[in-house]
Amino acid sequence: MSEPVLEITGLTVAIRGAQILRGVDLVLEAGRIQGLAGESGSGKTMTGLAVMGLLPAGADVGGAITHGKQDLLALPPRRRNALRGTEIAMVFQDPSTSLHPMLSAGAQLTDHLRHHLGLGRAAARERAVELLDRVRIPDPASALRRFPHQFSGGQRQRIAIAIALACSPKVLIADEPTTALDVTVQAGVLHLLRDLASEMGLAVLLVTHDLGVMSAIADRVAVMRSGEVVENGDRFQVFTAPAHPYTASLLASLPGAAGGVQTLDDVRALEEL
Repeated sequence: MSEPVLEITGLTVAIRGAQILRGVDLVLEAGRIQGLAGESGSGKTMTGLAVMGLLPAGADVGGAITHGKQDLLALPPRRRNALRGTEIAMVFQDPSTSLHPMLSAGAQLTDHLRHHLGLGRAAARERAVELLDRVRIPDPASALRRFPHQFSGGQRQRIAIAIALACSPKVLIADEPTTALDVTVQAGVLHLLRDLASEMGLAVLLVTHDLGVMSAIADRVAVMRSGEVVENGDRFQVFTAPAHPYTASLLASLPGAAGGVQTLDDVRALEEL
């Protein structure tokens, strides 16, 4: 077992009297990807938002989210905000909405770096080029001058990942990061997340409704239903011998391998196309 970086214990969330999460337990480990799967409304995205401290105003939250021996839920807002983007970062489903359309990629990266790390203009630009290169954006120096609409959907998501990684966080929440992408581009982004987790020792929570995506890169897979984790185990065990009937029903609905990304070998094969 790798080093625990973040532990979610008995997490509950209620909004305006409606119970959304009902005692979620998860452990995120350095260098490993914890998948969180489930149908729409199961609570998986709400779990990621709770970790980030981005729940709607008035949400009633219980349990604990422990990172670095401190319970994030018990921190004052100012301290919690300081951790967002530096220790814990998030990549959202649609990069077209998470990237500012009127700012260049360079402006969005360097503003983030200067705000959080206090870097000067030249140092921030150098770091931005390194980040774009790391997420495999071609000709990263010239890419800094381009605007989001001048990149493909897959490249925009890579830029969003670069922004999330700018301050070298220990935890990355990836919420449906490939839903808006076609299967070949999806494979490249998944491959990138896998490599970043291994190379940087990132603890990744991959939120998705797509078990095909989950089977491609997750080390462990948790399955949510109605705000609860009904199964959580090693990827191979969950996909070959599911312990919960709900997991078995989700797996039974998967298309054949020709219908989507199913294994890491498929990801690597598509990456080479």
